Amino acid sequence: MSKDTDETAAISLTDARAIVMGNHADPFSVMGPHKVGRSRWVTAFDPGAAKISAVVKGKAHALQPVADAPGVFSGKVPGTAAYVLRGEDGFGGSWEIEDAYRFGPVIGEMDEYLLAEGTHERIWEVLGAHAMEHEGVAGVHFAVWAPNARRVSVVGDFNHWDGRRHPMRLRGTTGVWEIFVPGVGEGTVYKYEIVGVDGRTSPLKADPVGFGSQHAPENASVVRDISGYGWEDAEWMKTRAAAHDRRAPMSVYEVHLGSWKRRHDEGGRALSYKELAEELVDYAVDMGFTHLELLPVSEFPFDGSWGYQPVGMFAPTIRFGPPHEFRDLVDVAHQKGLGILLDWVPGHFPTDAHGLGRFDGTALYEHADPREGFHQDWNTYIYNYGRREVANYLVSNALYWLEEYHIDGLRVDAVASMLYRDYSRKEGEWVPNKDGGRENYEAIAMLQRVNVTSYGKVDGIMTVAEESTSFPGVSQPVDSGGLGFGYKWNMGWMNDTLEYIKKEPIHRQYHHHQMTFGLHYAFSENFVLPISHDEVVHGKGSMLTKMPGDEWEKFANLRAYYGFMWGHPGKKLLFMGQEIAQASEWNHNAEVDWGALGDARHAGMQRLVRDLNTLYRGEPALHVKDCMHDGFQWIDSNNVDESIFVWARYGDEGDRPVVVLCNFTPVERTSWRCGLPRAGRWREALNTDAEMYGGGNRGNMGGVVTTDEGWHGQPVSAEVTIPPLSAVYLVYED
Repeated sequence: MSKDTDETAAISLTDARAIVMGNHADPFSVMGPHKVGRSRWVTAFDPGAAKISAVVKGKAHALQPVADAPGVFSGKVPGTAAYVLRGEDGFGGSWEIEDAYRFGPVIGEMDEYLLAEGTHERIWEVLGAHAMEHEGVAGVHFAVWAPNARRVSVVGDFNHWDGRRHPMRLRGTTGVWEIFVPGVGEGTVYKYEIVGVDGRTSPLKADPVGFGSQHAPENASVVRDISGYGWEDAEWMKTRAAAHDRRAPMSVYEVHLGSWKRRHDEGGRALSYKELAEELVDYAVDMGFTHLELLPVSEFPFDGSWGYQPVGMFAPTIRFGPPHEFRDLVDVAHQKGLGILLDWVPGHFPTDAHGLGRFDGTALYEHADPREGFHQDWNTYIYNYGRREVANYLVSNALYWLEEYHIDGLRVDAVASMLYRDYSRKEGEWVPNKDGGRENYEAIAMLQRVNVTSYGKVDGIMTVAEESTSFPGVSQPVDSGGLGFGYKWNMGWMNDTLEYIKKEPIHRQYHHHQMTFGLHYAFSENFVLPISHDEVVHGKGSMLTKMPGDEWEKFANLRAYYGFMWGHPGKKLLFMGQEIAQASEWNHNAEVDWGALGDARHAGMQRLVRDLNTLYRGEPALHVKDCMHDGFQWIDSNNVDESIFVWARYGDEGDRPVVVLCNFTPVERTSWRCGLPRAGRWREALNTDAEMYGGGNRGNMGGVVTTDEGWHGQPVSAEVTIPPLSAVYLVYED
């Protein structure tokens, strides 16, 4: 309270003018109710009011206008009972509102301490916009971190987007500003108006911890009450840890929600979360996949980024429905035994004016030095992982999706770009670490903390790194020096094998090693074999059009490649559309080419992928030792001339071994002697040349029986037929 008050005002002219100008450093010290002597004085500001009264128990007490401070009113209000403010515009219009400045703080001391320390694991419970009842009144509590701001206000339709009306309270040294605004609630559109330390007002900012957003191109935050959802997935949640164990079968269907399927009878719109909960979930279950992996659903402004440039890290995109409907998708998937993974993007964020960039007028979330804080490849900002509040923001965000939305795992995007300070930079364009090296110690520590926190706080989840370098220990525990991820994408396997399969068969003999090299390191990490969206965009063509030869050969090559992939050690991931061998590359503005299924060759590919998933899940030898060297044995790895690869897969004692034979030439191999590890009958469990898949129906008449002739270093052998451009699976029966 200023000292230059008198009997007619509880606010000085200096303070009143500062309120009018929107530059008061501490509005709660002068606005609302205050004791002056033994009296209660109320000060209010409303630039649209000609008169303001404080109404107590139905009786109005007029507040007096403060001279030379238009819109500021102050006056005595007897008693201690709650009051409301009644405004009049001088033209017959009037309104009553609760006074936001009569309410005390919401954030408690322990939350303050943890926020300041950068160890608050659930910042979404404190920051953001929460519909609640406070001191007996319904409204919304807004809180945002902006430590270098001179003033922060929440603005929206409820206050005519006027930053002078609801400037917020700064909480000590935390850098957090808060205010409880009565009378607003679910669906309220809002942003933050921030005045920097230099007195400049930033572009209006969306809430970094907002739970909802407007539809693009509008970009304000929206109040969403995310409490009170009635989950019905308890059985899945209790047992899901087994589905994420490295001994479990894991076949992931990667999906971009906006382009999986469209409603052509309704203008070509994308499906909603609730529609996806029925159609997408049922489709993935029918196809035998164990998990859906969703391209980022955190709110993002530009469709063409596919979600990889998020602004609303705590908001499921409104494109397909509100937060509870996204939960419907997860809940239904779980009830049908299907896990949900999210692509998560902690590596960078876009430069959109309403986003995190220079959030409080300074480089707050990002590094100030562009050599550390700007991605040249993507024209995005890089998080300042060394700032404790920023690292805490990301760690808490990971936990948020796992806890609030029952997400089963996070696939972390672009990990390589985070691990190395010189990522995609020339000499002199990057800043070495404290030891003069290229490793980003702060990012490494943040990723380790994400994994330790996620696995430590949420039972049964998994994390996956998209990491393309030879950085050691990505999927090893943090306490042994690793990054702590559960799995790592095997980018080397993907690049090598795709380069091989794109070549004409006559040239493959010179590149044989590209198919075998992955086995030299296949068990150094817990690997996922990814054929992701990145392989079918930007002119790369679809999986089908990568294949050489005429139409028949293209399909046969792709069937053989999928047979090779499903038999190879490692978990599986396939991007939508590739299971039906669509001819066009992915277009985020269209949908999967479902019409192709009218062609028997495309329908056959779909059936093959379904059967590969069924076989992979049903035969323990094909999955229980995906990540262990004793689950794999080469039978013939050096058949360069015929471009043939043969190997055995083993499970635990008592599990039937499986032998996979791949022929990557268009020449049929009949009476081809193959060494086998056990004597007896081997059933032909799958043959990619089967007629039902679109092949020529050449094969082994249901199986082969061994003879005592040793071959390929194996104790017994059998004569087999390997059709042209095919993969054959033999399962031991005796």
